[in-house]
Amino acid sequence: MYEQVSHSLLNDILIGLDPKVDCDDLKHFYIRLGANFYAIHSLFHQLYGDRRDFRLQMHKLVDVMARQYTNRPTELRQRDLAREKDHDWFLSQKLAGYTLYCQEYADSINGMHSKLDYLQELGINLVHVMPLLDGPKGRNDGGYAVRDFRKIDSKYGTLQDLDRLSADMRSRDMLLILDVVVNHTSDEHEWARKARKGNKKYQDYYYTYSDRKIPDLFEQTMPEVFPETAPGNFTWNEEMGKWVMTVFNDFQWDLNYKNPAVFIEMIDIILFWANHGADVIRLDAVAFLWKKVGSTCQNEREAHLILQLMKDCCQVTAPGALFIAEAIVAPVEIIKYFGEDAVNAKECEIAYNATFMALLWEAVATKKATLLEKGVRSLPTKLDRATWLNYIRCHDDIGLGFDDNDIREAGYDPQAHRRFLVDYYTGQYPASTATGVAFGRNEKTGDARISGSLASLAGLEAALLNQDETAIDISIKTIILLHSMIASFGGIPLLYYGDSIGTLNDNTYLTDENKHHDSRWVHRPRLNWENAEKRHIEGTVEHRIFHPIKKILAIRKQIPAFADLNNREMLTIGNPHLFAFLRFTSSGIHSRVLVVANFDTAPQTLDLKELEAVNVFGHSQVRELYSDKVLSTRHGQLVIPPLGFYWLQL
Repeated sequence: MYEQVSHSLLNDILIGLDPKVDCDDLKHFYIRLGANFYAIHSLFHQLYGDRRDFRLQMHKLVDVMARQYTNRPTELRQRDLAREKDHDWFLSQKLAGYTLYCQEYADSINGMHSKLDYLQELGINLVHVMPLLDGPKGRNDGGYAVRDFRKIDSKYGTLQDLDRLSADMRSRDMLLILDVVVNHTSDEHEWARKARKGNKKYQDYYYTYSDRKIPDLFEQTMPEVFPETAPGNFTWNEEMGKWVMTVFNDFQWDLNYKNPAVFIEMIDIILFWANHGADVIRLDAVAFLWKKVGSTCQNEREAHLILQLMKDCCQVTAPGALFIAEAIVAPVEIIKYFGEDAVNAKECEIAYNATFMALLWEAVATKKATLLEKGVRSLPTKLDRATWLNYIRCHDDIGLGFDDNDIREAGYDPQAHRRFLVDYYTGQYPASTATGVAFGRNEKTGDARISGSLASLAGLEAALLNQDETAIDISIKTIILLHSMIASFGGIPLLYYGDSIGTLNDNTYLTDENKHHDSRWVHRPRLNWENAEKRHIEGTVEHRIFHPIKKILAIRKQIPAFADLNNREMLTIGNPHLFAFLRFTSSGIHSRVLVVANFDTAPQTLDLKELEAVNVFGHSQVRELYSDKVLSTRHGQLVIPPLGFYWLQL
């Protein structure tokens, strides 16, 4: 959009552009900058327009974008052009993701090369390597307390090692996800060290106060993220003589985005990692980016403006790179992190579907899909050019963030039902075989979240301990059922390392002084590669889990209806144990697929008459795509096996 004020400023900026900015071909940069500059200027003005140095800060921002464009490798610039032409490439059903800790998975970045074969065997082509950046030893929140945003932690390797890994992955058509922690730094970061020494410039990079007046105002409405281990939202720093905002932990200082210098620093860092091969940037803790007295300091409008501005800047310099919003918030809020545009994602193209994840665990516990169906129906429709990451487990805990109204409509009391789920997954409920651990228990409210590996939460740990073959079979079927759901629901399935071989809880964290207070370490073990080798031995637990998941991912890639094009229709059926939805596309051999899942441990019957409204069956038999079997529908019914699923071609 042409607008005189912003483009007059752009002309001035380009005339004064840093002479060191040089490139053989700036054509695409100038085209993208011109196309995006009105939006960039408008957003920057909304956030920082009342500052006297506004024009200077705008100049610095464009200088960063230009410099990082010139630093962008030719191969990545060519990939940008290809993705601009195929702009819906990330909505394909052919993507399958995997999250891992580098050290726990492969010892080091260099060790990753030989372990990529395992991922390709499973069918993975999108790999999230958890935080690699330099951080303090000990208290670093699993890598999310960053000491240097441009340095790889030496325990993982070097920046050159990462460059070689990203090149290897590109040669295999595998995509790389890297984290940028945008909300906070370690208290050992250079900015924090200078702030402690009294440098006013860097004190303004954070929220710092000489007395409790403003912190007390914040605390009136700010919830506690970790009430058990890190109560409160401010920490007194003796050396600085000030209170500093520390929403997560006392060693993680929250960045102050009311200062444009902070925004410019962080967009420079995001583009730095895009230039080192990150296809996708996972932006950590985006819900917390803007702090305002009198609010919860989460999901503020300005946080969305910051993300929109980050996206517009990235589209100028590295348009092939995508953003993931790490925002584990209510469905009505999470949908906003895609952006407000009716067609395109203007903030983050990808977001975690935490609600679907939690609803799946609720269905496993109750053996009913009642709340699952209601909760999914309450999910707002996502934008066309956006997609979910559907997952069962991740490095974090399981929060029970269902909507209270949905819980009531499903026939439960919200508080009592959440308490039941915590008891169920921590093994306190009499009929439960789960061996999870409570996390973040709030003694004031009784609320808690849940830690634990997929296999242990699904009952495999207890079943193996008791040598109960029936229980082992039930837990394995549960694991496979859950993977079938994240593969077919709509979005990118994201597997957590170890889940495809049934990795159990690791309680050794209890003996580590830096980890024992955080139960999430129970599901962050070192991957046992001897156990992984058992995936080749028929009859082993590892084989019984790995190969069905591999098959699920392989078949998913052959079904165009599983691409994420807002092409899912939820179906209401009378049997409360069954969950059903229709996936469809405009053409192709698998243009309509009916997905049906049974969350009960007994067979359940689907009455096909209930599906007449969507004209599901016109023949006496139907092909099931996962098993490649033909099922009879002559009697108007289908029996779904215990903890089984069908992908029915219509």
